[in-house]
Amino acid sequence: MKKALILMNMGGANSIDEVEMFLRNMFADKNILPMNRYLRAFIGNIIVNKRLDEVKENFQKYLGGKSPLLDITNKLINKLESKLDMPIVPVMRYVPPFASDALAKFKADNIDELILFPMYPQYSTTTTLSSIEDIEIRCKELDYNPKITVIEPYYDNYNYIALIAKKIIKAIEGKDTKEYDLILSAHGLPMSIIKNGDPYEKQIEANLSALKIYLHQKGVEFHKIKLAYQSKVGKSAWLEPNLSDVLRNPTNKKVIIYPLSFTIDNSETIFELGIEHKEITDKIGYEDYIVVPCFNNDNEFVDLIVGLIK
Repeated sequence: MKKALILMNMGGANSIDEVEMFLRNMFADKNILPMNRYLRAFIGNIIVNKRLDEVKENFQKYLGGKSPLLDITNKLINKLESKLDMPIVPVMRYVPPFASDALAKFKADNIDELILFPMYPQYSTTTTLSSIEDIEIRCKELDYNPKITVIEPYYDNYNYIALIAKKIIKAIEGKDTKEYDLILSAHGLPMSIIKNGDPYEKQIEANLSALKIYLHQKGVEFHKIKLAYQSKVGKSAWLEPNLSDVLRNPTNKKVIIYPLSFTIDNSETIFELGIEHKEITDKIGYEDYIVVPCFNNDNEFVDLIVGLIK
């Protein structure tokens, strides 16, 4: 059986021109705005028009005009190719590379099985499900019927937890962990989606719990370990506590932030955490503010992916 591996992610604008495409595609996604399509188009349009100029400006000013996500993913794939004997491609949900091109090639190459690897450790209808459904729709359009295998969420996988701990410990090297609050920052979601049965919040909390146990077993102590959510859009109720609020009401002015729902650095880790939230801590006069980088193309992450696939 000929297999191929697809690394699924939401994507990040590869140029200033793609910022609008990303926002429009995201807010046209029924999993992101679960309502009838007319209302979704209306609300999506309002959100995009409100945010577009600001997002473009931030991309230009702080990210050099593009998200680093695809470049890093391609570096990760280069390493994976030396360990897995199958074609490997990135597929993004809202900007290129889209699923259709890869799937058309796989059909032509007689690939019988697609292994879908979510670059999101925790499952959500807004991320994993949205990406899977998109691939299934494109396969149908192409009249391509491969076996589809989806890698399970790995938020509580022992090697994944060990890898997070290693990243955190490396980022705080030479400092006393007991003096720092460790804040695990996960991407937020509207409460309406959680109340609809999305398991994301439960998996985030289980991820936090597993990491706490692991750090305790390794004798790594922080002043406090907290969970917060970032990236809120609009006025509706979202998962709490919001990271901005946590940072504005410090119990400790030395913090280290770990981006819990991301595996590859993107605008939300580099701009939101590294710049926007740092501005809050600068104004308040924090003594130290550290953001831990994502796994990106670390060799241990390559091994984790290979292990989960095999």
